[in-house]
Amino acid sequence: MLVFFDFARDLSLLAIATRLLFAFLLGSLIGFERELKRRPAGLRTHILICLGASITTLTGQYFLTGLGYYTDPSRLGAQVIAGIGFLGAGTIVVTKNKSVRGLTTAAGLWCSAIVGLVCGAGYLELAIVATLLILFAELVLVKLERLIIKANTVPSFYIEYNDPKILEEIVRRFAENGLEIVAMDSAKSSGAEAENRCQAFLTVSLLKHQDKKTVYSIFDSFDELKYTAEL
Repeated sequence: MLVFFDFARDLSLLAIATRLLFAFLLGSLIGFERELKRRPAGLRTHILICLGASITTLTGQYFLTGLGYYTDPSRLGAQVIAGIGFLGAGTIVVTKNKSVRGLTTAAGLWCSAIVGLVCGAGYLELAIVATLLILFAELVLVKLERLIIKANTVPSFYIEYNDPKILEEIVRRFAENGLEIVAMDSAKSSGAEAENRCQAFLTVSLLKHQDKKTVYSIFDSFDELKYTAEL
């Protein structure tokens, strides 16, 4: 542990202010990236979560050392780790094409809460390193993720259509172009607004000389398709 931060490991006013300041700064760094991408939980949400978790840890320590209560100082922090899941669940949505969005934001909220707990405990070195790794995952690994998706030779697609016979024609066209469907699932959409619309999930295996453009060209040739998207 760095000697430089030793002053922040007690419960003096300077130490408390330093811990809360670090929680504010590190929480804002995590939230800033989400704010730029216009996610449901942005800058202020991450700051408040990180600050609240830090205050929780400080309160637990004060119960033990300041008031002399015979209690586990980490007990309150454990409730933060468990409870933050309810807030994170509010950022997760299922889109029209049944894909899940918001998992990264929810995970970021959870990590932000834990960084706050660490700041409240005075382990500022760990909080700094953890924040840097979180930012690395959100800013750098997302680019690697896109490269992996782009190079994916077994992509999955979601389509919507009205006539069930369209799916049979799509399967035939795939076979004509040498595209192998490794998995397929179809169903009729539910709800008052769905009318007679059907939906299907297709997982296609591409050969070395093939790419996703072949799949898109087949989809584009069907005017009857109401919606298409890659998952």
